[in-house]
Amino acid sequence: MRPQECIPASLIMEKKLTIQLMKIVADTTVDGPGWRTSVYCAGCRHACQGCHNPETWPFTAGQCVSIDEIMEELRYAEGDITFSGGDPMYQPEAFTELARRIREELHKGIWCYTGFRYEQVAADPMMSRMLPYLDVLVDGPFIEAKKSLDLLFRGSSNQRLIDVQKSLKAGKVVEFEYDPYPTFD
Repeated sequence: MRPQECIPASLIMEKKLTIQLMKIVADTTVDGPGWRTSVYCAGCRHACQGCHNPETWPFTAGQCVSIDEIMEELRYAEGDITFSGGDPMYQPEAFTELARRIREELHKGIWCYTGFRYEQVAADPMMSRMLPYLDVLVDGPFIEAKKSLDLLFRGSSNQRLIDVQKSLKAGKVVEFEYDPYPTFD
């Protein structure tokens, strides 16, 4: 059976947005600090060589799921939320709405992985709408020649952990500083 492709949100009269979803993974510690729940979407045109999720590249992979259904599952999630895929920036209207609802209804932090650079996202009229709801944007394509197992929460050294809220205030990229071994005085 061929997976159903989501109807573009612009064609839905009631604005009941949907996401082409691969899966939701609860209790993960690899997509950001602490226990998190990751929302993996379908669709990516970056086609990074060595990608660890190439099954998410087709835009028709997975299944079409309403934001209401995703929110119902996230309501019981431990910790914060991560958007990954595929690339959530290829479904910007739906992921922006999901991020807004997560912030307003669940009061959880949000990380988002994308193969686009922060500067590209900030300059795009649709993708940039998601930024006010994100804590961290892990940006840039995976580059196999720059792969490192020593990096936290990213696969290659060209990828950055962007502190989105500080970047928006500063008007320039501010990298997220994460210390996995904090000291307490």
